Amino acid sequence: MSNDQSEPPPSASKLTRTKQRWAREGRFLTGRTARAESERLPPGQHLVCDWPVLDLGEQPAIALDAWNLVIDGAVDHPVTLDWAAFQSEPQTDKTSDIHCVTTWSRYDNRWTGVATRDLLDLVLPNAAARFVVLHSYDRYTTNITLEDFASDDAVVAHTWEGKPLTREHGGPVRLVVPHLYFWKSAKWLKRIEFTAEDAQGFWEVNGYHNRADPWLEQRYSDD
Repeated sequence: MSNDQSEPPPSASKLTRTKQRWAREGRFLTGRTARAESERLPPGQHLVCDWPVLDLGEQPAIALDAWNLVIDGAVDHPVTLDWAAFQSEPQTDKTSDIHCVTTWSRYDNRWTGVATRDLLDLVLPNAAARFVVLHSYDRYTTNITLEDFASDDAVVAHTWEGKPLTREHGGPVRLVVPHLYFWKSAKWLKRIEFTAEDAQGFWEVNGYHNRADPWLEQRYSDD
């Protein structure tokens, strides 16, 4: 009898097989490690205690009974979640820092929402998926890599500091990807689109950096 355990038995679910393939390929590994306290504040940043409001001049009002989140593109199981379905997904608490490209940072923000990794389990990105485009109700878009979207501390959040996320800060739901400048954490989230090719969003087209790593001060494009 063979002892080869590289493939799951026929009875294994498609999700199990997919996760094993991801492990073999090393998908979603960013190479990041926890930072020492002395490295917690990225260069060029200063700490604030409040949460400044920045947007494109529009703060859409979205009733919960009208809100939907579409997750589609290069995935095996595209879905559209209404509020009840979104709340029925596994809920996760995360604590993380905010780093805004306008040079302010805020420590220890407590979020509740659905971890991006749980959304990956739900829709199963296919082998072509390499990037994610975030679409907002105010027509804003931004782009990140699949690995950044799948980071362990990333969450699609509906609650901040124990209270529903306010309209001015992107409620009812926004993305939170703490290891990138915060313009990548799209507010008023409407659609998560998985793509094979990169597609720059609003600020990226207008001169901001495509990756946005605060510790490398990737604020603006080199173009």
